[in-house]
Amino acid sequence: MNESPEWYKFQEDICSYFRTLGVSAETNVTVQGIRTSHDIDILIKTKFLGQDVVWVIEAKKWKSKVNKLQVLGLRTIVDDIGADKGFIISDKGFQSGAIESTLKTNVQLMTYTELKILTKELIQSEIIQTYKDRLVLLENRYWSHSKKIRQKYGLRGEIWDYPVNFSGHSLLLTAHLAINSALKNEYPIDLQTHSLEKKGLLIAFSFQELTNWLNLNLNFLDEKILMAEIEMIKNGDFAPDLFAREVIELPISWIGKQISTKKS
Repeated sequence: MNESPEWYKFQEDICSYFRTLGVSAETNVTVQGIRTSHDIDILIKTKFLGQDVVWVIEAKKWKSKVNKLQVLGLRTIVDDIGADKGFIISDKGFQSGAIESTLKTNVQLMTYTELKILTKELIQSEIIQTYKDRLVLLENRYWSHSKKIRQKYGLRGEIWDYPVNFSGHSLLLTAHLAINSALKNEYPIDLQTHSLEKKGLLIAFSFQELTNWLNLNLNFLDEKILMAEIEMIKNGDFAPDLFAREVIELPISWIGKQISTKKS
């Protein structure tokens, strides 16, 4: 049985990589454009921050550098089908004319390694954004209850009771600062909440460790708030006010913003 040619393996490898990221990826696709149809090495479809994204990738497993004509051809395809970006992937590099042809365009030239770094950062940014959105919802629920109610139902410990059994405020602050650090790729990230009740690691050395911690702790906080609210309802104490804030307990997002500003 004959082995597949190198160019075929190259594009299939790139396609498989994108599938591991959870996006739609197909090889050897014919796409109808406004003016004509186009044969595409790899077609990527996904969503980024809620928006549809289409990428066209040309995989060039050549023994020589990619020339200007290949770039101009891809620019035509990207424009005709309305793709968001076009990529030419070549580990042999690109001629100067090819590089110049991408200036001020939505076509990029890079190696396979560079492509993986770029897409990894984009995907991680999107994932972190979903945690950030969820954190805001939990923060609003937590702060909607008065300090007295949060103390009564175990959502807040007194600062002087160190270490406290559980502090929703401390957990929210830690999560917010951790997300800010992840968006800047500042690892390792301190995950200490200074509460006796805690979940997961105290330090995240990687994106995977951070997302594991966020899953554990945001679920944990969600459950704590839910159980407290059930008891509030039973006792007639459930009266959330989404516009209420104690002066001495500033919102987590404000604190995180001030700390980030001082660091930068």
